[in-house]
Amino acid sequence: MPFFERYLSVWVGFAIASGVGLGLWLPPLFEAVAAFEYAHVNLAVAVFIWVMVYPMMIQIDFHAIKKVGSNPRGLFLTLVINWLIKPFTMAALGWLFFKVFFAGWVEPETATEYIAGMILLGVAPCTAMVFVWSQLTKGDANYTLVQVSVNDIIMVFAFAPIAALLLGVSNITVPWDTLMLSVVLYVVLPLIAGFFTRQLLGSEERVAGFVHHLKPVSVMGLLATVVLLFGFQAETIIAKPMAIVLIAIPLLIQTYGIFAIAYWAARRLRLKHNVAGPACLIGTSNFFELAVAVAISLFGLNSGAALATVVGVLVEVPVMLSLVAIVNRTTHWFEKGN
Repeated sequence: MPFFERYLSVWVGFAIASGVGLGLWLPPLFEAVAAFEYAHVNLAVAVFIWVMVYPMMIQIDFHAIKKVGSNPRGLFLTLVINWLIKPFTMAALGWLFFKVFFAGWVEPETATEYIAGMILLGVAPCTAMVFVWSQLTKGDANYTLVQVSVNDIIMVFAFAPIAALLLGVSNITVPWDTLMLSVVLYVVLPLIAGFFTRQLLGSEERVAGFVHHLKPVSVMGLLATVVLLFGFQAETIIAKPMAIVLIAIPLLIQTYGIFAIAYWAARRLRLKHNVAGPACLIGTSNFFELAVAVAISLFGLNSGAALATVVGVLVEVPVMLSLVAIVNRTTHWFEKGN
C-alpha cells in the first residue's frame, strides 16, 4: 500500500484539526462556502465527493453487472441491515441514552430532539461515500453500484413511513430535491463519466493504470471534504462540546454495533471479501445530507435534532475509516467465501 494511503488516518486527523482551526480563524470564508448550496446539498462538498467517487465508477464493467444476480446474498444482507435492523436499533439506543443514562444532564425536550436526529440518521442509508469506502477496501465495484442503487430505490418509498413511525409523527415530508439531487450528483453523473472514460481507455490495463494515477487525487478529495465539514461546524464544536460528546457516544455504539452484526452475518453467509466489506459499510454509514435536511425542516435550524444530525456528519469519516481498516485487516476471514 502506498505511503500516503497507509497513513490515511493520520492525514484525516490533520484534516480534522485543520478544519476546526481554519473554521475558527476564517469564519467568513467557511460561511460563504457553506452558503454555496442547493436543496441542502453543499456544492463544494459535492465536487470533492464527486472526485472521490469518479475513480470507482471507472472500474464498473456494465457487462459484469448482470452477474450480481447470481449471488444475491450480499445485497440481501445490506437490505436487512439498512431497513429491518439499523433504524430500530438507532431509535432504541437514542431512547436508552437520552431518556435513561443521560436523563439528568439533558432537558427532556432537548433529549427528545436529539433522539429524533439520531433516528433520521438511522433511516437514511448512505449513497455517496459508500463508493469511497468500497474503493478503499478493494470492493467489487459492480456489486457496490447495485447495492447502492437498490438502496436508493427503497429509500424513496421507505424513508418517510419508517421515520414517521419511529418519530411518532403523522406525516414526514421527504425533501425530494435533496434526495434526487444527491443521487444525480453522487451516482448518475459520475457513473456516466466513468462509462465514457472506460470506453475511451479501451483495455483493462489502461483502465487500471488510469485509476491508479487517480488514487492520490481521490484521497485529496476525501481530505478536502473533511476540512470543509469540520470547518463548517468549528464554532459548534467549540460552543457545545459536551452536547457533541453525549450525542456521539450512542452514535459510535450504533455504528460499531451494526458493523459487528453485519460482518458476523457476512461470514456466516460465506460472502466474498470484496462483497462483504462494502455490504457491511453500506449498512453502517449514513446519508447525512438527507438527515440534516429533514431535521431542519421538521425541528428548525437550531434544534437538537439538527445538531444530532450534524454530529453524525462529524463522526462519519473517522469512524468509517476505522471500519475500513478492520475490513482490510480481516481479508483472511473470507478466503473461503464463494
